Order: sequence, then C-alpha cells, then structure tokens
Amino acid sequence: MRLSITSSRLPIRDMAIFAALATIMLVSRISMQLILNIHLLGLFIAAITLVYRARALIPIYLYIMLDGIFTGFAFWWQPYLYIWLPLWLMFMAAGKLKLPKIAQVPIFMVLCGMHGLLFGIMYAPAWALYMGLSFNATIAWIIAGIPADIIHCISNIALGTLIVPLAELLKKLYHSQLFQTSGQ
Repeated sequence: MRLSITSSRLPIRDMAIFAALATIMLVSRISMQLILNIHLLGLFIAAITLVYRARALIPIYLYIMLDGIFTGFAFWWQPYLYIWLPLWLMFMAAGKLKLPKIAQVPIFMVLCGMHGLLFGIMYAPAWALYMGLSFNATIAWIIAGIPADIIHCISNIALGTLIVPLAELLKKLYHSQLFQTSGQ
C-alpha cells in the first residue's frame, strides 16, 4: 500500500494514525513545558512531513487545535496557527530533493535548527499586535529573546538527529499488519 495525498477521502486508518500523532505531539509538548525552548514538536513535524507530505498538515493542525483547546486558546497559542508552516514547507521541499541518506541527517538538523533560531522572529508579529508594541519595541523584544532562540536552535539541531529514524519507523508502522485492514 502506497501513501497517497491525492485521495479525496481520508481512510479511517489514517484518521486514527493522525489523531494518535497529534495526541503524541500534545503530550510531548505538555510533558516538556517546564524545559523552556526544548521540545519534540520540530522533530515530529519534520518526520510526519517526510512521511505523509501534504497530508501532514492534518495531524499538525489537529495538534494545534488540541493544544488550543487544552490551553483555552491563550494568546501565546495563536502564533501556532502559522509558526509551524515554515518548518512544514522546509521539509516538503527537502523531501522532494531525494537526498542521499548520508546527507539527510545533517541537512535536516540544520533545517530544524534554523526554525528554532527564527522562532522568536516568527512569533514577534503576533506578540507585537497582542501587546501593542511599536516597531522599535518589537525589535528590542526579538533581541532580548536571542538567548532563548539559541537554546531552541541547539535543541532542535540535537533532536534533528532523530528525524530520519522516526520517519523510517513511521513508514514501517504504516505498512505493517498493525495498520492494515481488509477493506483497503
């Protein structure tokens, strides 16, 4: 069975897998929230995107909505509606390159690291609007957040080493008898 992004219907099996992935992402974020700027979300989004391609948006946005429900759609959550899209886009592009295995890990580490480093900049427009910050105050907020973004970058680089093994595991699980049904 091939992974298809062209089907207009989402098989029940895929719905269950996507719900499980979204739930795992939520649980990982909640369980690591006391360790600021270190989380598994970049790892999961990268691996899910490499495996499910455009359909990866389903578990990503399901996670975002679950997180919003869990947090009461707090103001800090709102940038999640757009902040994960650049990471998804980077891995959509990287997946099309058909990189040799030896190049995948370092390139994926760099992509995840870049997202972590730029997280504060991407978050800034929503924060500025919410807090009513001027342009100069927004720039100052971004500069003040650079140490946190560096931590985010380093942790994303380290976790980026697990993208390829996690993507391969997801592919194996998808094709295993565990997820096969007689009607598909």
